[in-house]
Amino acid sequence: MSTAPISLIGPKPALPPAGLPPGLASKVSPAVAAKARATAQDFESVFMNSMFGQMFTGIGTEGPFGGGPATGVWRSFLTDEYAKSFAKAGGIGIGDQVYRALIAQQAGTK
Repeated sequence: MSTAPISLIGPKPALPPAGLPPGLASKVSPAVAAKARATAQDFESVFMNSMFGQMFTGIGTEGPFGGGPATGVWRSFLTDEYAKSFAKAGGIGIGDQVYRALIAQQAGTK
């Protein structure tokens, strides 16, 4: 019997319009909601990139690649991809809060 590995980190379902305050979802178009979701995800990605960058500051440059000046550049690319991946998978909740705030602003409520 074959069993597939279970991933504990996976895509979190997109915040449904029902997750917004009542009446707010009907005040914005689907295109505006999609753009707000993408903006919120990008914001969370930038925040997480900063966090991941701080995590790697104490790690030395020795290793299989021998260190050198290119290691810092490679690490910046790595942390950027980590951040994008985590934000796309649902992140840590900052994107959901930013999304709600953007939708409320677009709908004209505070």
